[in-house]
Amino acid sequence: MSKPFLVLQLRPETEASDNEFEALLQKGGLPSDRAHRIRLDQQALPADLSLDDHAGVIVGGGPGCVSDSADEKTAMEARIEAAVLSLMPEITARDFPFLGCCYGIGILGKHLGGDVSKRAYGEPVGTAACEIVAPDPLLQGVPERFTAFVGHKEALQALPDGCTHLVASPACPFQMVRHGRHVYATQFHPEADAQGFETRIRIYRHKGYFPPETADDLIAMCRAADVHAPERILQNFVQRYGGSAGG
Repeated sequence: MSKPFLVLQLRPETEASDNEFEALLQKGGLPSDRAHRIRLDQQALPADLSLDDHAGVIVGGGPGCVSDSADEKTAMEARIEAAVLSLMPEITARDFPFLGCCYGIGILGKHLGGDVSKRAYGEPVGTAACEIVAPDPLLQGVPERFTAFVGHKEALQALPDGCTHLVASPACPFQMVRHGRHVYATQFHPEADAQGFETRIRIYRHKGYFPPETADDLIAMCRAADVHAPERILQNFVQRYGGSAGG
């Protein structure tokens, strides 16, 4: 039997977490029985957790920022961040299949000692015009230029050592990177569609991502957007690593 993917979720809002999980399964073509889901807002990583029992690791998004100071983070945000970071030394040392979505690029950048901050390249909730700048197996079948859903307060300010730059956009240059051969992270949301982003807009309208009074306009914009290409990245990740850990 094929190994499951470890899916780590960071969102403390159940509706947002469930919606994201279903999107990861659907967009990635991942059967639910091949997903080992852990909601880090509700439980700690098991003491006996082994990467060897998994085909790869997928990290979802969340409202926290790795660049926030200790005083700015809630106790839950700090605990979740520490849990994900605790896996990164082994993941990068082994070049273990990893796909960090949104928050995941901050985690990877922080682990590698890169510059992750709110100084520049934050993007309001909406769409980004992305462009592939280097070929990669996870970008097979993805158009050279595509639209993706974004919304973040922090970003990589420079490419961390050991990383390859894969996707850029005018407002945020580091939209997708790869460390080694198998460790990936995206600034955009590869799992998001209009319905999912509408759910997040409603839930996070008072979290500082956008003026709350603009929520209805943002929802209308998302409904009108043609966003389908990013999900191919999820599909490629699941297909590439679904048979074994590595490859």
